[in-house]
Amino acid sequence: MSSEPTRLILASASPRRLALLEQMGIIPDRLLPAAVDETPAPRELPRSLAKRLARAKAMAAREILREEDEEPAFVLAADTVVAVGRRILPKPDNVEQAADALSLLSGRNHRVYSALCLITPEGKIRQKINETRLRFKRIGKDEFEAYMASGEWRGKAGGYAIQGFAGSFVIRLAGSYSGVMGLPLYETHIMLQGAGYPVTKGWQDL
Repeated sequence: MSSEPTRLILASASPRRLALLEQMGIIPDRLLPAAVDETPAPRELPRSLAKRLARAKAMAAREILREEDEEPAFVLAADTVVAVGRRILPKPDNVEQAADALSLLSGRNHRVYSALCLITPEGKIRQKINETRLRFKRIGKDEFEAYMASGEWRGKAGGYAIQGFAGSFVIRLAGSYSGVMGLPLYETHIMLQGAGYPVTKGWQDL
């Protein structure tokens, strides 16, 4: 087991979040996805849900490390919530849910909340959240049917991935493109840096 005090655990199995961390020049020492109940509480607001889930994922991953008697490490978790007003859109697992989400987003504004939670090796908890506002074009029948058939919506917050086919639906974006993907790079950078993690350590080796 390494004695390096700057180990980083990513509490996620998302290939998009891993790719975004790697874009920053950071390779996590371990991926440790933690299963948490993502059901919104009654009347819970989208921003609050994203923050709560990011923290729950980080805490669950840290508990696994403790149970495995691993040395302390930075534990980073994230959660992304898509909402129209106060209505939280699910991560569809069937065509009906995906069609409902896309119908709601078509021709309308919506917001994407990407929350981060970092637990330091000393146990300090830091949180940040990015809010991005987007507007989709009015989606035509043929486009709608083609998108449903693609299956790209499956398991994605709000039923879409901005880096995929649905990126062509975006008329306007104000905020963080990487945040909509699932890991806002600016907020991740300053949070890790502020906690003492050497963000730029590997840059000269790239």
